[in-house]
Amino acid sequence: MTAVWPVARAAVRRRRVQTVVIGVVVLLSTSMIVVALGLLAASSGPFNRAYAKQSGAQLSASYDRTKVTDAQLTEAARSAAATAGPFAQVTLEGGQDSLVTVGRADPGGAVDRLNVWQGRWADKVGEIVLNRNPTASEGRGAPQLNGTISVGGRTFTIVGFAYSVSHSAGAWVTPEQMSALNPTSTQMLYRFAQAATNEELAAGQQAVTAGLPSGALIGTQSYLTLRAQAAGEPNTFVPFLMVFGWLGLAVAVLIVANVVSGAVVAGVKHIGVLKSLGFTPTQVLTVYLGMVSIPAVIGCAIGVVIGNVLATSLLTRAFENYGAGGVGVPIWVDIAALVGVPAVVALSALFPALRARSLSAAQAISAGSAPQAGRGLRVQRRLSGSRLPRPLSLGLGLPFARPGRTALTLAAVVLGVLSVTLAVGLGKSLTTYQTAASRSGAVDLSLYAGPSEPGTRGPGSEGPVPNGPVPNGPGEPSGAKLSDSADEALLRSTPGVTSVAASADLPMRLAGTQTDLPVSFYRGDFQQVGYRLLEGRWFDGPGQVVVSERFLRQRGLAVGDTITLQSRGKSVRAQIVGKAMYNSGDEVLSNWATLGLIAPAARASTYEVNVKPGTDLDAVVQAIQAKDSGLIEGEGQDAGTFVAIVLATVVLLTLMLGTVAALGVFNTVILNTRERRRDLGMLKSIGMTPAQVVLMVVTSMTALGAIGGLLGIPLGILAHRLVIPAMANGAQIDLPDFMLDVFPAGLLALLMLAGVVIAAAGAYLPARSAARTTIAQVLHNE
Repeated sequence: MTAVWPVARAAVRRRRVQTVVIGVVVLLSTSMIVVALGLLAASSGPFNRAYAKQSGAQLSASYDRTKVTDAQLTEAARSAAATAGPFAQVTLEGGQDSLVTVGRADPGGAVDRLNVWQGRWADKVGEIVLNRNPTASEGRGAPQLNGTISVGGRTFTIVGFAYSVSHSAGAWVTPEQMSALNPTSTQMLYRFAQAATNEELAAGQQAVTAGLPSGALIGTQSYLTLRAQAAGEPNTFVPFLMVFGWLGLAVAVLIVANVVSGAVVAGVKHIGVLKSLGFTPTQVLTVYLGMVSIPAVIGCAIGVVIGNVLATSLLTRAFENYGAGGVGVPIWVDIAALVGVPAVVALSALFPALRARSLSAAQAISAGSAPQAGRGLRVQRRLSGSRLPRPLSLGLGLPFARPGRTALTLAAVVLGVLSVTLAVGLGKSLTTYQTAASRSGAVDLSLYAGPSEPGTRGPGSEGPVPNGPVPNGPGEPSGAKLSDSADEALLRSTPGVTSVAASADLPMRLAGTQTDLPVSFYRGDFQQVGYRLLEGRWFDGPGQVVVSERFLRQRGLAVGDTITLQSRGKSVRAQIVGKAMYNSGDEVLSNWATLGLIAPAARASTYEVNVKPGTDLDAVVQAIQAKDSGLIEGEGQDAGTFVAIVLATVVLLTLMLGTVAALGVFNTVILNTRERRRDLGMLKSIGMTPAQVVLMVVTSMTALGAIGGLLGIPLGILAHRLVIPAMANGAQIDLPDFMLDVFPAGLLALLMLAGVVIAAAGAYLPARSAARTTIAQVLHNE
């Protein structure tokens, strides 16, 4: 075998174009496959590891202390595999800080073992431990160890930072301190023998609440909800990455088979020389397999590295809230890619390489350079009798001379058109959804009753003050000069205005959780501001809310269920009456009657206004601000960056696959023109011009491109119908029909040109090279 390696390396160097094409396409397909499999395999791994390490609570429950005793809760929890609690619980609010605080004697226990990663546990009155992720970066204004924090009308010394993977609380104090805070609820944390599904968790919850007084359970939080929230973003990328990865690998297989087949045909004499020098048939086979395996292995190795970097970045960002810094791709994914992709490439090269193995030395070394007679002659004769110009008729007949090579090239073009069709469909579906979900363009004018002082924010807001006005919270001082009702009347009386929807935002919590939810309360013409109702109905009375599909999925809820929302020491039981489509999966929509149960004196912070077509918005704003200068015009709805990132990724992958498909055509034309150098010389000697040679060669491939368009477009639409639902499922969103119906007749006509463009782009350069070949250079041996 020592002689095989130098010959294979020499073949790699001699066929540089084919080597680069194979390496690039294998690199691309390997990267996408590694990212997709890595995200799929590790999408819940970091969460599960963190939960197992801290024995996280599979169910966190809050109970009304006025309706159930600690002894009753302990007795009812005997059916659980492990429990922690009962712990007294209260929500401390003050200024901009609001903390679900639990009285807990120590961070250990059978459930929800806390990681005290800085400082110590609170052991006296006046001390508090805050829940903070050790991997999260905090700004300069964040609470510091041994500093103080004022909430609930009291000042506490921060003696430590702990991390709860269960998100069971925002802070912890001693049980003695909790007694002085007048707790309003009791927390219980459970783990069950069976808790893999929502049904099993529901059965466990029913068991631990059996026999308790009616209305004692305020709310619960499932660990499946937390896991779904963490895995949502990675799982959105998996479907289209998998499709593009397998498409890239399929193109690689076709190109490799074409390269090796062409190398065998063009290198018949070379095979004869090798065999006459003593190479065995198996050694000749190995030479041709090595010729494609070398760039395939190199491309695969680089692709694995790139895929790991991309997947690690996505996973680390997705799971940083669970202390999963440096999340990586499972090792089996890398091994499978490093072994599987080169094996598939080698297998695609095996069948044409077997032809080289079967040739006898005498047959190979005595073979001439002219193509075998009879191939495509019947088609050529028929085309020559047509009225087509001679370059076109000859070009249309060329593919029939090598039907096997033509079939491989056609398949590559079909996959290229499939990729373009899928990418266009993905782009239109995502932009259509994002436009609808973000309500982009649905509101002509947004006006804010800004805060009373520049740079201030309402309660529950986080981070630095952005540019422009910031809505104040309900009941907070407003910069508006008129009252809420007067401002709404002003807006409605302004010439040109057709609808006004007033709203106020208030952060609230689901009972049993410690994470704020943004809740928007509307009145007026709220149905005119762009929200799309997908199921149920809009709210029409107090205690009713509309939520998103993601909200329902992550919490195991459905339209018709009841949830408990808490804020400012008050609880509101609200029924989910409808499901709507909008960007923020955690946002809850409700009406002014529900806000009145929590903050009766609240005023609207935002007015969304629509006007008659053709109305001058500047004139409308000036007329409004002339009577209330405190109403400030704000920016419209932002479509967000996630779709832009996905679209950029899809466009990049499509350009790469389209280029690779064009390179497949490029390789085929090079093989064809090298084999037919004698024929081209004869045609030029009888008067064919270089321009006609280019036209003939390009025509031979554009015909394949047109056929590839006819075959690739239906396959692309089918792939789109499979990928979009899979992406919607991963993103935990609903799938409206308009996300699938994105291929109008005009667009299909344009997509028909994709195959022609791919084929013509791949054929043009080698066609020009063939046209520049001189007659004497080609026919000097005749």
